[in-house]
Order: sequence, then structure tokens, then C-alpha cells
Amino acid sequence: MLDLVFPSRCLGCGRAGRVLCAACEPSVAVVSGPICARCGRPWEEPVATCAECPPREVDAARAPFLYAGPIAAAIKGLKFRGWSRLARHLAGAMAEVWDLEADIVTWVPLARRRQAQRGFDQAQVLARALAPRIGLPVRPLLRRVRDTPQQAKQGPAERRRALSGAFAARRHGGTVLLVDDVLTTGATAAACARASKEAGTDRVVVLTAARAIRSPAPTHARLP
Repeated sequence: MLDLVFPSRCLGCGRAGRVLCAACEPSVAVVSGPICARCGRPWEEPVATCAECPPREVDAARAPFLYAGPIAAAIKGLKFRGWSRLARHLAGAMAEVWDLEADIVTWVPLARRRQAQRGFDQAQVLARALAPRIGLPVRPLLRRVRDTPQQAKQGPAERRRALSGAFAARRHGGTVLLVDDVLTTGATAAACARASKEAGTDRVVVLTAARAIRSPAPTHARLP
């Protein structure tokens, strides 16, 4: 009934209809092999690690899409325009590329002020949509102990300094799967991983809806 009242809209342009309309579909960049075994970044040839890997606190990372075109627009819509129903589509793609081991799912928590402004935490929505698809429990293992400035215009070193000590974690062993919307430099994920490991976690692996990259994508990173 909700679909009748609020028809599905294109992730990229917002037009009513398919999840991706015919105009936006060819512009989607997907993460397909060969990839970096550690961070999942696509390359022309498989590599064990690469120059764009996140900081060492993150043991591995994966994402189904590159952060560009319609997917970037979709994630911005999820974060800033309240398109929370898109999370189930993004979570479905995330589940399809998940190829690592984990014991529990958690997420990068928003600052309280930003969550109050948006009305929801997009990473939490993604985590709760993802967990049943990959058969893992989901728990709020992390909390922000202080707010941090927007990271978008900061470099990697600035991000790491700004995020130092920003998170605290509940005690949990084993491997934690950390969910967020976008992996950029990995500074936020690393700060969360550091807090988790200080609380007893053995490994932290990251799964995001999209991955930002600094150098051009290989030619095979396109919608199949």
C-alpha cells in the first residue's frame, strides 16, 4: 500500500519509477574484480594492499559501488533528504558483495545533534537492513563521546586528528562488521576500529554502500 501512495523513485534523479531509471543506470560505477584484497578498491590487476587502503586499524573493507553519479546522489538523498527507504536497496547490494567473516554487525554512530537534525542515523538504518540479509545479529556497540566537525573538506591527517578519541565502544570479542554509508579516507572507520579493539575486539571489517577513490577507476568498474 505504501508503494501505491509513495511510488518507488530512482536512486539517482528521484523520478518515480524504477530503483534506477534508464537514464541513470549507465552512469553507475560498481566495484568489480580485480580488487585490492584488503580494502576492496578496484584495480586493473589484483593486489594484496594498495595506496588507497584505509588506516591499519581497519582489517578489511568492501563496498558494492563507487561514490559517483547516481549512487552519490542516492546516498546524499538518504543522508540529507530523508530517503530512508532507499536503505533496503543499498543494503541488498552490500549483502551481495560481502565475502568476509564476522560475528556481529554495528554501525558508525552519528553525533546526537546531527541525528536530531536528520531524524535518523543513516548508518544505523543500513546496518539494520543489512544484518538479516547476511545472517548476523546487529547491536549498538559504539557511541560518540564528542562531536566532530564535518570531514568532507579535510585531508586524511586532519581527519585522523579530529576523530582521535571521538568514539567509545562496548566490550565485544571476535570480529565486528562496521557499517557506514561511504568509505572515503577511512579515518572515521579507523577511529571506530581503534575504540573497538581497545574494548577487546579482535578484528574490525568495514562494509559501506559506496567507496570514494582518489585516482581514476579502471574501465571494468561499470554496471554489468
